[in-house]
Amino acid sequence: MYYYSLNRQSPDVDFKEATIRGQAPDKGLYFPVQLPKLSQSFINQLGKMNKNELAYEIMQPYVGNTIEKKALRQIVEEAVDFSFPLVHINDQVSALELFHGPTLAFKDVGARFMSRCLGYFSKDQHKKNTVLVATSGDTGGAVANGFLGVEAVEVIILYPSGKVSPVQELQLTTCGQNITALEIKGSFDDCQAMVKDAFMDTDLQQRLQLTSANSINVARWLPQQLYYFFAWQQWSDKEHPPVISVPSGNFGNICAGLLARYAGLPVKSFIAACNINDTVTQYLKTGIHTARPTVPTLSNAMDVGNPSNLIRIMELFEKEGLAVSTVLKSAAVTDEETLQCINQVYKAYGYLMDPHGAVAYKALEKTLPDDSKGIILETAHPIKFPDTVKTATGQEPEIPDAILPLFSAKKKSLVMEASFASLKEWLLNK
Repeated sequence: MYYYSLNRQSPDVDFKEATIRGQAPDKGLYFPVQLPKLSQSFINQLGKMNKNELAYEIMQPYVGNTIEKKALRQIVEEAVDFSFPLVHINDQVSALELFHGPTLAFKDVGARFMSRCLGYFSKDQHKKNTVLVATSGDTGGAVANGFLGVEAVEVIILYPSGKVSPVQELQLTTCGQNITALEIKGSFDDCQAMVKDAFMDTDLQQRLQLTSANSINVARWLPQQLYYFFAWQQWSDKEHPPVISVPSGNFGNICAGLLARYAGLPVKSFIAACNINDTVTQYLKTGIHTARPTVPTLSNAMDVGNPSNLIRIMELFEKEGLAVSTVLKSAAVTDEETLQCINQVYKAYGYLMDPHGAVAYKALEKTLPDDSKGIILETAHPIKFPDTVKTATGQEPEIPDAILPLFSAKKKSLVMEASFASLKEWLLNK
């Protein structure tokens, strides 16, 4: 499997080089030259496969011969080593819970997969890999946990000061070892722009071997399609594929879901559930995409004004020869609607959602046809947003045992201005 830059000004590379580079030299995102298609017999057998075997079969074509089969099997087994239950909420809606990993967020799968791939590739290198990652919330904690202690890999996480939840901040600032947290006095878009500028800087490229752990990196992006296969394994009405509503920020998750559908996974349609940072919602209505500064919301991991993966979605539909609107819809949800949704679903069905899941639920409610059933992706545990949950329901979510030690850990971060010059100076002199 080879990957080409969507800016089409750089040579094609294999999975190893795409993972190590993160972004192509021409600033483009990497995209598979050939998109795997699954046979109908494979789709029919999905229900009988265990998740380790399924994960291996889905990921192997993208990895190609860059990782030995035995090593890849171990990598995928460690990446999906927890449950992904599809939970019934009511007769029309079920929730695929993606928060049962070590950092209670859906990004654990991609972070664990990528960290182990990069660790495998680093064995043959004499130069340390430096992973730069911008986070609007859950990515930072997942990457910190996934890469903690990985030899020959240093991780630097940029996060917007005051714009992540307390649990999210503790998860990305208390690891130590090979993990450094930079607290940026700006927005997520500022953090992401600083990271992208670092990849294109000649001085940094000569001094450091930089890569990204955001969903712009194929090793972070591609494993996310596994969620949708796990959901289908548990979907009881195989004659009627679901509509899937995905909380969407940088659009890597929903793009991976669309990739799974392209490969043959039965999905009726997708809904990109957005908060008021709704540039893609507006794009799907008008055909015009205009990046805007982010606005802070209760669903902070989705506070993205210029999603990187939109270009991959456009490329995928161009390859398929379909108009985007035939498969992908979008709806925007306000903070007020988010709080009301958490409250109403909890009161009516006894199911407690985090704000991102609530955005997905409300977007599904706004767009789901009466004769269809849908799945929402619950991407984070409610404990990550205790103030929002308490405001909505009047009670705080129960604290899982797995994160109790966080509350006695000490935050350690370096505060930095939201400028690439500041980041570059620190990287060159640290």
